[in-house]
This record gives sequence, C-alpha cells and structure tokens, in this order.
Amino acid sequence: MSGSSFGELFKVTTFGESHGPAVGCVIDGCPSGLKIDEESLRNFVRRRRPGQSDLVTSRKESDEIEILSGIFMGETTGTPIAVIIKNEGMDPGSYDDLKNVYRPGHADLTYYMKYGFRDYRGGGRSSGRETAGRVIAGAIASQILSEIGISVCAFTESIGDVCINKLDFSERLSNDLYMPDREAFFKAKDLIKQVRSEKDSIGGVISCLIRGLPGGIGEPVFDKLDAQLSKAVMSIGAVKSVEFGNGFKAALSRGSEFNDQYYMREGSIEKKTNNAGGIYGGISDGSDIIIRAAVKPTPSIGKNQDTVTTDGEDTTISIKGRHDPCIVPRAVSVVEAMVAITVLDLCMRAMSTRLSDIKNFFRNLKE
Repeated sequence: MSGSSFGELFKVTTFGESHGPAVGCVIDGCPSGLKIDEESLRNFVRRRRPGQSDLVTSRKESDEIEILSGIFMGETTGTPIAVIIKNEGMDPGSYDDLKNVYRPGHADLTYYMKYGFRDYRGGGRSSGRETAGRVIAGAIASQILSEIGISVCAFTESIGDVCINKLDFSERLSNDLYMPDREAFFKAKDLIKQVRSEKDSIGGVISCLIRGLPGGIGEPVFDKLDAQLSKAVMSIGAVKSVEFGNGFKAALSRGSEFNDQYYMREGSIEKKTNNAGGIYGGISDGSDIIIRAAVKPTPSIGKNQDTVTTDGEDTTISIKGRHDPCIVPRAVSVVEAMVAITVLDLCMRAMSTRLSDIKNFFRNLKE
C-alpha cells in the first residue's frame, strides 16, 4: 500500500490496523538535539484516546506510547524515530456480522474495488485508529515549532448547529469537546446525548489557528502552503472540506469587500482584515493563519441503513458496537497534528530558499 507517508524533509510514515497488534509511526528527518517533553507528548496523544467520556466510543485503550528508536537520554538523535501504541481493546469478533456487507459511509466498498480484499475488522487502515501515529508525530513537530516561536492550536468550533460565541483558550482543554466556550460546550453535550439516544451521529467544524509563522513560508505553484495544509487535513478520513480564512464567503463577495487592504503601522505593513486567512500566492504573510475543517457524522450508527452484500444482494443493517456519536472532539488533536507536521516541513524547506541563508549555515559550521 502506497500513500502511508507524508512530508518531504520532516517525513512521517504511519502503520498498523484498527484491530491488529499495534499502530504507530516512523518519523524521518527530525533534527537532533530536541529535548522531548514526554509528559506533553503523552498528553497530546491522550486527547484522541477513546473511552474518555460518555460522549465518545467506549472502546478502552490506554494509548501508552513506546519509543523504539531515535531518542536517547531524552533527546532526539537525528536518526529515525519509531514509536508504537499497542492495541488493547480489540474486539474483532464484533465485526463478524459485517464481513459480508459494505457499510454505508465507510471505505469498505472502495478498498475492495482497489485491492480485491478488505479488512472488515473496523476498517483496518481506513479506521480512525490509524491517526494515533499521526498524533505522535504531530506532538513532536509541535515541540520543535515551539522552539522557534510558532504555535498551532485546534479546537471545536461547532457541533451540529451549536457554535461557539467566544474564544476562551483557557477553557479549550477543560471540557470533553475541546470547545473554547463553556456555554456552547453544555449545549453541544446535550445535543450529542440526544443524537446518541436516537441511534444516530452528528458532525461539526474544527478550527485551527497558527500563530507566529513568519512571512515567506510555502512553496509556489504546486506546494503552496494552503495546498499542502489542505492535503494534510483532507487526508484525515472524517474531514470532508477545508476553508482558509473566510474562504467560502469569497464566492459571495466582491473584490472591494474580500481584498485584505494594507496600511503602515510603526514602520510595519499591516492588514485591515484577514479574509484570506494569512496566505497569499501559497505563501504566508506573517499574520495568523486560520483553517476550518468540516467533519462528517460518524458513519457507524444504530439506525437501519440500506446496503448490499458482497454477493450483490440488497440488505439492511444496523451497526452495533462501540462507536462515537460524534467524532469531532477526538479529531481535534489529529487536525492539530497534521497542521503542525505540515508547517514544520515547509519551515525546514524554507531554510534553503535564499543563498544568504545557505551561506550563513555553512559559515556557522566553520566557526
């Protein structure tokens, strides 16, 4: 299977299946000398862990990470970092009733079309369990970015029609939905419980804010910053669309309304608005970058759904088992991770853009 690696200089490869022995990642290109904050790393990973509240799947996984290589005495060595998370809450037998049907909203049919075979135990590689490896890599990328003054922060903007009305980042990590608005959190929590009681599921929107990224990051034409970020976020199975700034409003706006006009302030160029979300020509302009990702409802629901069997017969199924009524809160850390990985990779690529930067690097080596 190709397509399991992401990045150019900071490259991440994930491996493992939902009900296999383990999942994990290999990170190639991580610079040496980073002092790993293991507690921060583990907390990042725990944010996508199942079984943490009555709002997510009841599958129990400790998601304890095991570092196999690339870190010695608490510091990165510059060699590939391999990390695994052993699967503990596997229950492949619960999928026996589904092995001969294609689940609506899942990748069952398309995987069979591509490979002539599929892992029906929770979807195998197409399962959200695969994202655990991404989050490990994203946690390490975030620690590197913090060393150079760049922060990446994702949060739940809305669940169904319940949307936040304020940004209180002190609240973001204080509730199960990672919503920076406590009043919206309680409303969204009630909505999720209602949906679960109806044997259904619901989606939402995840926002991600990048701060401290200097202007000039991103490669023109095919590797634009927004193009790479779009690829990164859209590679998450539950995400169905991505927006930068007020992107979708652009189709309804006039140029005089949407253009971010400039002015001088204390010798620096500033913008009156940030409709483009901090990116022009695929390159960062030094302002905050704002990304929104629409997350679909969890496809595994208890309501009856029409489908077909592997023998081509019409049938109806209702999916039993341990499934999230809303995948949004567990996907917040995944969006944050993929954005951090992408930003770090492009920052590393930007170091060779100018001859002066290359000369300074080798000059410092000789000193």
